[in-house]
Amino acid sequence: MPESSPTLTVSTLTPSDASRAPVGIFDSGLGGLSVLRAVRAQLPDEALLYVADSLYAPYGERDDDFITDRTLAIGEWLVKQGAKALVVACNTATAQSIAQVREKLTIPLVGVEPGVKPAALQSKTRVAGVLATQVTLRSARFQGLLERYAADCRFLCQPGHGLVQAVERCDISSAELRALLRSYLQPMLDAGADTLVLGCTHYPFFDAAIRDIVGDRLTLIDTSVAIARQLERVLDQHGLRAAPDNAAAVPPRFYSTGDGRHQQQLAATLLHIDTYVDTVVIPSRRTAAPNSQAA
Repeated sequence: MPESSPTLTVSTLTPSDASRAPVGIFDSGLGGLSVLRAVRAQLPDEALLYVADSLYAPYGERDDDFITDRTLAIGEWLVKQGAKALVVACNTATAQSIAQVREKLTIPLVGVEPGVKPAALQSKTRVAGVLATQVTLRSARFQGLLERYAADCRFLCQPGHGLVQAVERCDISSAELRALLRSYLQPMLDAGADTLVLGCTHYPFFDAAIRDIVGDRLTLIDTSVAIARQLERVLDQHGLRAAPDNAAAVPPRFYSTGDGRHQQQLAATLLHIDTYVDTVVIPSRRTAAPNSQAA
């Protein structure tokens, strides 16, 4: 949208225009593409805008204020592009910032969270593993999930150091990656876990590699489909659902604050979308300079 154009929010659009507006999906990097995949399957008529904040990924190594600052800046940028709703497709950003960001944006938000509840319901051995970023695992939001749903289920929480970076460089199957995954998963198997929570939207792209390591000994909990269904409910609740055939033939539009080549490669390889990724500058309080690496 040109800088001189007025900002259009849901409240300023007619119901017809609002339903045709795009849904914004945001992640610190490429992991949210797993959520985009689920949203496209659940809501094929919705136009989608995807933003990867790859210049500052991974968020799991950032402080809480930085994460909130970037999430709000990108949410505001998507509102300026006409987004009618925002999916924060990043467990770390949801855990640390969604409450503050929801108060400041004019559009509905949908966040993500690790599937602790479904894991607790499904585990037969009452032992479940959780792979997530360190920031997600230490967050009050995640600890609250454990308190609510893990009374009779033991959760083995493993920070997935290095896994986000692997996806960001499109490594989902190398020998080094498999060795790293094995080092995280084998202790869970040894402890009797029968369920694994994929607590970061990057991690579903390791599905095949994880299956090669654990076989059918672990049930994988990926919440992407649940997120897409929640988005559907939110859009219906606000009268924002796209009419059938509204945008069925329109591919998602992709943006990156960093080099978009890996995003383009991952979209082509895993989502079968051949598309161009626009590079965008989205300044914020903590990253005022276009190429700032402030933390």
